[in-house]
Amino acid sequence: MVGSEANDGRNAVLQRNEPLLVVRGLRASRGGRRLLDGVDLELRRGELLTLVGPNGSGKSTLVKILCGVSRADAGTVQRRPGARSGYVPQHFRVDDNLPLTVRRFLRLQTGRKTGDLAPVVEATAIGHLLERPMQGLSGGESRRVLLARALLRNPDLLFLDEPAAGLDVNGQAAIYELIQAIRSRWNCGVLVVSHDLHLVMAASDQVICLNEGRISCRGSPASVREHPEYKALFGHHVAPAIGVYVHSGHGHRQRERGQP
Repeated sequence: MVGSEANDGRNAVLQRNEPLLVVRGLRASRGGRRLLDGVDLELRRGELLTLVGPNGSGKSTLVKILCGVSRADAGTVQRRPGARSGYVPQHFRVDDNLPLTVRRFLRLQTGRKTGDLAPVVEATAIGHLLERPMQGLSGGESRRVLLARALLRNPDLLFLDEPAAGLDVNGQAAIYELIQAIRSRWNCGVLVVSHDLHLVMAASDQVICLNEGRISCRGSPASVREHPEYKALFGHHVAPAIGVYVHSGHGHRQRERGQP
């Protein structure tokens, strides 16, 4: 009996460590232009994976395919059975002629009752915005509301396409701190598309750099920042400036600055 219980425990650990998402050989093209060319990746529960790359490198196309918004020409996207996903698009706009408060927006999008909103409202700190019109929100406020909407699905996988786009440095930092808190609280796998290299890479478990639809380099933030192809894309002056979080002996993250 004890042996059976031990095996059950090991099996549970193995299941937790299995990827939530496995992508193999993904290819996509639009109008004769190759957007993705043989992309492979895996994402596990509690992991933060960041996609970086220049404009037009295929980042947003990849996320849309992973979310089911777009289709790939070839390759496979496998999710763990029963895994739920949430998605925050890069661009979102509410018609100016549509009177819609934040509360109503969240309820309409999900069919949830007001009481069911409480956990995500608290987590994203948008309680003071519930009666505000969606059209009157600032960029940072809108991002928090969209994150709250995605969390209402209780996601195992969270896809965020440029979640801090258009925000100032303080706003970007606040959004990425919120994403970290969400990852810990929901224990979900998070895939972030971002240009905010100094902020988002530092908090990532793994980084994938796309260029012209192909993975040019991948690995930990520390290894990617020193990769020749990464430096060629973003400049040698960028890599030393990126802060990298390292695990201390107590399991916490501490920030250290890269050295030239």
